[in-house]
Amino acid sequence: MAHETQSGTHGAKKLPADLSAPAFVDAWKSRAMIVGGIAMCIALLLIFLANAQDHLGFDHFYRAWALGTVVTWGLCIGGLALLMVQYCSGGKWGLLLRRPLEAMSRTLPLIIIYFLGLAAGMKRLYLWAQYTNVDETASALKNGAINEIQAHCLDFKRPMLNPATFLCVSFLCFAIWGFYAWRLNSWGLKRDSQGPETTPFWIKKLENFSGPGIVVYALTMTAGAIYWVMSMDPTWYSSVYGLLFLVGQGYATLAFSIIVAVSLSKAEPFKTILRQTEQHDLGKLTFAFVMLNIYLAFGQFLIIWSGNLPDEINWYLDRIRGGWGVIITLDFIFHWLIPFTMLLSRDLKRNKKRLVRVCQWMIFARAFDMFWLIEPSFKDAARNLHFSWGILEYIAVPFGMFAFWVAYFCMQLKKRPLVQVNDPHLAEILEPEHVHA
Repeated sequence: MAHETQSGTHGAKKLPADLSAPAFVDAWKSRAMIVGGIAMCIALLLIFLANAQDHLGFDHFYRAWALGTVVTWGLCIGGLALLMVQYCSGGKWGLLLRRPLEAMSRTLPLIIIYFLGLAAGMKRLYLWAQYTNVDETASALKNGAINEIQAHCLDFKRPMLNPATFLCVSFLCFAIWGFYAWRLNSWGLKRDSQGPETTPFWIKKLENFSGPGIVVYALTMTAGAIYWVMSMDPTWYSSVYGLLFLVGQGYATLAFSIIVAVSLSKAEPFKTILRQTEQHDLGKLTFAFVMLNIYLAFGQFLIIWSGNLPDEINWYLDRIRGGWGVIITLDFIFHWLIPFTMLLSRDLKRNKKRLVRVCQWMIFARAFDMFWLIEPSFKDAARNLHFSWGILEYIAVPFGMFAFWVAYFCMQLKKRPLVQVNDPHLAEILEPEHVHA
C-alpha cells in the first residue's frame, strides 16, 4: 500500500481544522423558531374556530399535542436507540450520524416539557383518567357515556391505567432515557479528548453499555407507547404494538438523520466525509426499515382480521368505516408504497436532493400514520371521518412542535465537533471513492 499519512493512505482527503457545525445551522434554528411561532398562532386561532363549530376545540388541540409529542419523542429516543445500535454494530455510517444522533438524544428536556402538556390534558385524552373508580364507571355506563366493553376494561385495567401510575411510569422512563443519553454523550465527548491508543477501550466500553441499553430502550419505549397512545382506547391491546413503535421510530429517525447529514454536506466537514458510498448504504438501511414497518403493520392487521374477534376487530372497524377507509388507503400509499418504490432505485439513493425529498416525505408519512392511530380513538371521530376546524389543528400543532424541536436540535448540534477524530473508520472514509478497504 502507498505511504501512510495521518489521515489515511497517500492521496486521501484531509479533514479541515475546524470540525464545528457550519454557520447555516444557526439559520436553520432561526427559521424553525419563526415557523414554530406562526404555526402555534394558527393553532390558537383554530381552537376558537373549532369551539364555535362543535365545542371540541381544546379536545382537538390536546389530541394534536399528543401527536406532536409522540412524533418528536420518537425522534429523540429513536436517536438514542440508533446511537446504541451503531455502537454495537460498528460501521462507517456511525461516523456520519453519531453527532446528529447524540444531538437528537439531548433534546429530551424539550420532550419532557411536551409531555407535561400531554399530562395536563389527560382527562380530555384518556377515559381511564375521567373515570377513576368503580362508581364513576358505573355512573358513566348508566348515562350512556361509555359502553359495557369499555366499562369492563376500565375496571379490569385500573391497577395499570390510572393517573398516578401513568405519571410514575412516564417519569421513570424519562429518568432512564436521560441516564443513557447523559452517559453516551459524556463518554463520546471524553473519547474525543483522549488519544487514538484509547480507541479499543472506548469501543468495548460503549458496546458493553449499549447492548443492554437497547433492551432497556425497547421495554421503556413500549411502556411509553402503551400509556401515551394505546391507552386512548382502553379496550384495545396488541402484543406487537411496542415493536411497531420501535420500527416506526427507526423509520423516522433514519430519515431525519439522512436529511441532516446531506444538508450538512454543503459545507465542511461533512462535505469531505459524506461519500456517495456511505450515502447509498444509509439509503439501503432506510429501505430495510420501510420493509419491516409494513411487514409488522400488515401482520398485525391480518392476524386480527382473520381472527374476527369482537373485542379486537372493533379497533380496526373504527379506523376503516365511516370514511376512514380513505385515510388508511392514503396511509398505506404514503407510509409504505411511495418510499418503497422510490428507495428501490439505486440512482435515487445516490442522488442527494432526491434522497432528501423521500426522507422528508417519510417524516410526513409517520405523522400521518399517527393521526390515523390517534383520532379514531375518540367517540366523535370513530367511524365518523368529517371535516372540522379541529382537524386542521392536527397540522398546525404538530408542525409547530416539530419546528421548535428542530430549533432545539440545532442548538445541540452546534455544541460539539461534527466528526469524532478517534473513530477507526475515519481513515477509510477519507479515501477517494474508488478506493476499497
